[in-house]
Amino acid sequence: MIKRYSRPEISSIWSEENKFRIWLQVELFACEALAAAGKIPTEALERIKERADFDFKRIQEIEEITHHDVIAFLSALTEKVGPDARFIHMGLTSSDILDTTNALRLKQAGEILIKDIEELLEIIKSQAIQFKNTPMIGRSHGIHAEPITFGLKLVLWYEEMVRNRDRMNNALEQISYGKISGAVGTYANIDPRIEAYVCEKLDLKPAPISTQIIQRDRYAEYMCTIAIIGASLEKFAFEIRHLSRTEVGELEELFSKGQKGSSAMPHKRNPIISERICGMARLLRGNALAALENVALWHERDISHSSVERVILEDSTVLLDYMLFKMSDLIKNIIVYPERMLKNLDMTNGLIFSQQLLLKLVGKGITREEAYKIVQQIAFDAGNQNVSFRDLVIKNNEVQKYLSEEESMNSFDFQYHLKFVDVIFERIFGKEP
Repeated sequence: MIKRYSRPEISSIWSEENKFRIWLQVELFACEALAAAGKIPTEALERIKERADFDFKRIQEIEEITHHDVIAFLSALTEKVGPDARFIHMGLTSSDILDTTNALRLKQAGEILIKDIEELLEIIKSQAIQFKNTPMIGRSHGIHAEPITFGLKLVLWYEEMVRNRDRMNNALEQISYGKISGAVGTYANIDPRIEAYVCEKLDLKPAPISTQIIQRDRYAEYMCTIAIIGASLEKFAFEIRHLSRTEVGELEELFSKGQKGSSAMPHKRNPIISERICGMARLLRGNALAALENVALWHERDISHSSVERVILEDSTVLLDYMLFKMSDLIKNIIVYPERMLKNLDMTNGLIFSQQLLLKLVGKGITREEAYKIVQQIAFDAGNQNVSFRDLVIKNNEVQKYLSEEESMNSFDFQYHLKFVDVIFERIFGKEP
């Protein structure tokens, strides 16, 4: 499934071609540093750089025998380089290559994900501004509460994605560490300056300390960040799904020409992208859990993490890239029904204005407890009888003791709830020019 949904830019990072190309870079940079330190003859380095290449099929053939991918790579490389290959991988261990390569690939993938987030932020902002003053009902516990605007809902999403961008930047910082420190991280057979040179050439930082591997708390943070971003996208998609329900009808995913919603029911227009995003978020959470399980390894390293990472690193970065792309397209093309939003605002016959009435009564000197009791009884009567809350308020003797009819009527203005929309927008976006 992951291959079906992957986009070329990010999927190429996880290609075997790219992996072996980075392995080769790491080995050659190490050779350059060793030559500079006088450990490899200059002429040998030149021959290595001239001849070094890999044949993917040949690597596969050797791995069928060795059952070790790095040894297979080095053996295939030796066939290309010849006798000077004895200087390649000198003092290194397999994880020096694997973990440094993982760091670079995760860094490359993270940079794409940040770009995806930036694109989504721009789309959410544009839509938030467009629907800034489009009133709709706010809901708590799934029940009508008080008026908001659709723009406010989008601004909330925008601000959450800003936090996600910050999280991804932090995760990118933590993952961008390589290591060339040998079998147990002691640099026994390789000078730390070799590590520093290789990492600098790859735009990575050398791990301050490592064992045979980069410590997997870095990976866990990266993967948990991806899962959190996925959870945010699920939250947005879940809301869109709810607001798309027939009984609500306030939003709808774009339904393209020729698209079909059901093999049995021709009328169906289902929120399939939102549903897909919700499902994929579950995979990201599962992969994050696997990354957390990889933190604790035996002593200086075992390989229980390795098989897991061959799946979860690629799958999670590719999945999130796809989810961000689809969410951008979804919000950009979302169909909004302002008339239905207004109709739903009136669905409870004015019950959503109960707090305004409560506060007006309290403002006249009545205790909050007594005011609450009066308003709640009127609200329950209106709901049970399916009649106008406003009409019952105007006729209620208890209310009339404290409020004039005009004061009571002023309690039923949804614009009262929206008077600080501009303030909230300014907090998030600043003053518009």
